[in-house]
Amino acid sequence: MSKAVTNSVSARGPADHEVRDQIVAAATEHFSRYGYEKTTVSDLAKAIGFSKAYIYKFFESKQAIGEMICSNCLRQIEAEVRAAVDDADRPPEKLRRMFKAIVVASLRLFFQDRKLYEIAASAATERWQAALAYEERIRKLLQDILQEGRQTGDFERKTPLDETVMAIYLVMRPYLNPLLLQHSFDYTDEAPAQLSGLVLRSLSP
Repeated sequence: MSKAVTNSVSARGPADHEVRDQIVAAATEHFSRYGYEKTTVSDLAKAIGFSKAYIYKFFESKQAIGEMICSNCLRQIEAEVRAAVDDADRPPEKLRRMFKAIVVASLRLFFQDRKLYEIAASAATERWQAALAYEERIRKLLQDILQEGRQTGDFERKTPLDETVMAIYLVMRPYLNPLLLQHSFDYTDEAPAQLSGLVLRSLSP
């Protein structure tokens, strides 16, 4: 997860400046080894070989660096979820695969990239823009699946769409939000199938 993705999260300087990507890549490696909370910008500057002032030319704070790293991690999870959804033909199966992909990708972040998970946890706690944007994109993907299902006749149409989207999103949220995920480990094996099954029964026309 060290590959940087250029975006607009609290970054300074030219949008395509390769130095910013270099800082993000180095910071990702450093945070994954020593942790986000325990690392200062001075520590990061020393590890990268840049001056603290030079880093501030590209990022206004440590949080700004953390936000971009968090955004990269969340976009990778999102890409995996979208790939799983795209592999399915019909909306019910798309919804099942969305549930499963979210759980699998979120658990991998927790267990394999624990230090980067800490950044995601900070993002969720402090409501960083990167986390809010991720949640909004997941809700939009869910809405698209529900709309398609209504058009194909797989899902009921009486309940207002926005109400249905929010209700299902709240069912998914314990496996999307890093702070809630750590309290859901006992159910991760059966949760995707059971929760998606329950939701699909509620959507039956």
